[in-house]
Amino acid sequence: VFPARLIGRRSTGGRVELFLTTPSSDGTWYALAKPGRKLKEGTKVSFGAELRAEIVEVTEGGLRRVCFEGKGNIDDLIEHAGHVPLPPYIRRQRPHEDDRERYQTVYARQKGAVAAPTAGLHFTQDVLEQLENQGTTIVEVTLHVGYGTFEPVRTTDLSKHQVASEWADVSELAAKAINHAKEKGGRVVAVGTTTTRTLEATADDQGRVVPFRGEVNLTITPGHPFRVVDVLLTNFHLPRSSLLVLVGSFAGREFVLEAYAHAVREGYRFYSYGDCMLIL
Repeated sequence: VFPARLIGRRSTGGRVELFLTTPSSDGTWYALAKPGRKLKEGTKVSFGAELRAEIVEVTEGGLRRVCFEGKGNIDDLIEHAGHVPLPPYIRRQRPHEDDRERYQTVYARQKGAVAAPTAGLHFTQDVLEQLENQGTTIVEVTLHVGYGTFEPVRTTDLSKHQVASEWADVSELAAKAINHAKEKGGRVVAVGTTTTRTLEATADDQGRVVPFRGEVNLTITPGHPFRVVDVLLTNFHLPRSSLLVLVGSFAGREFVLEAYAHAVREGYRFYSYGDCMLIL
């Protein structure tokens, strides 16, 4: 997770916020912007003394394409000026300094996500070592979790619901290990909904994972035939979220509602820094 939330000032002094979502091949970034009506094409914004930006395009979907300039490497300047993009339900004016560490999995390697794959936050290096010592094969894929993970479901007809694409990389080695486990009668335990989505999207008709590198566009709704994932470790999610739809599709709506009712009665903690469930 990189610090994708930038807080700056327009030339008039007005406060603005950019939430970087996707890099473009020409070096610009697509971003969510607040206040959007003030950030028209040509608007210039400064983020401290060293980083500046200009809005070069307003897309049909309302995103801003932003060109950055500054003294030094732009990625480094964004890293320095940016804030960890905590989910909107964590109500702080600014992230705490330790969020830069706490909002990362212990196995995070490549920079590119705008949100943590939160099921992975439940692991420590010691837990991973214990699992391997017990005979569990741990396979890694690369996921750049996108802003779509925060977006609510805005329709009552799930056939019209579409989750924004997210970048993923499933290596040949990872695909081979997963397929080998399935062939030997083992179970594939997916850590998180994003991992589940990625593995299901890269499976062929026989349920074999195919190496993949690119944008994952699969939206999982009730009736999806799960071909790869046998067990799901996940957090307790927000109502009306695509994540909750995926979990309900995997475990069954009534079963999940019973689990959530139990969690509410017992005072479980929900969302990113909360408790988790293992769906067997």
